[in-house]
Amino acid sequence: MTVQAVIFDIGNVLIEWQPERHYDQWIGEKRRKEMFAAVDLHGMNDRIDSGENWRDVIYETADEYPEWRDEIIGWHRNWIALASPVIGHSVHLLRALRAKGVPVFTLTNFGEESFEYASSIYAFLNEFDRFYVSGRMKVIKPAARIYEMVEKDCELPPSSLLFADDRHDNITAAQARGWNTHLFESPDGWANCLVSHGLLTSEEAAF
Repeated sequence: MTVQAVIFDIGNVLIEWQPERHYDQWIGEKRRKEMFAAVDLHGMNDRIDSGENWRDVIYETADEYPEWRDEIIGWHRNWIALASPVIGHSVHLLRALRAKGVPVFTLTNFGEESFEYASSIYAFLNEFDRFYVSGRMKVIKPAARIYEMVEKDCELPPSSLLFADDRHDNITAAQARGWNTHLFESPDGWANCLVSHGLLTSEEAAF
């Protein structure tokens, strides 16, 4: 079936998401490794992505680990530094698709409040035709439920959806629903995928 909508993940597809890199620059790699071994920061972030309050979860975690309090609070205070830089070629592809009249959605594990903040910094995050943000939906990828919710809302057949994500588990879950998928490893590869589906020409996909 012809692709009728393209769905972008955000972290590591449109914006680099490398918290460890930020902390390496801030507190050094040795202390960062100690901190991440002591505190399940990605688990903390999953709670936010699942719909819990962004600030409350981080400050609650900081209170549980007083020896790392300032660094944990930095996950909130310095959040935009964790979610950067923008992957410019991917943003170009998003806009090129929209210019061609191709519906473009986002399906992202993202906190409700942190998504609103990111959208105030990165204008392109406001440019999707439909927004599927886990913090609003109260379920995160790769749970089958979140893909089912997308299908029900957009009313398009699974075989008409093309989804790019950087995580194998999220891609596998989408494939199980019958979606077309692309494991994102570079914007060039994603551009080639869009061209292969006839959604963009090589010239339109070039950056």
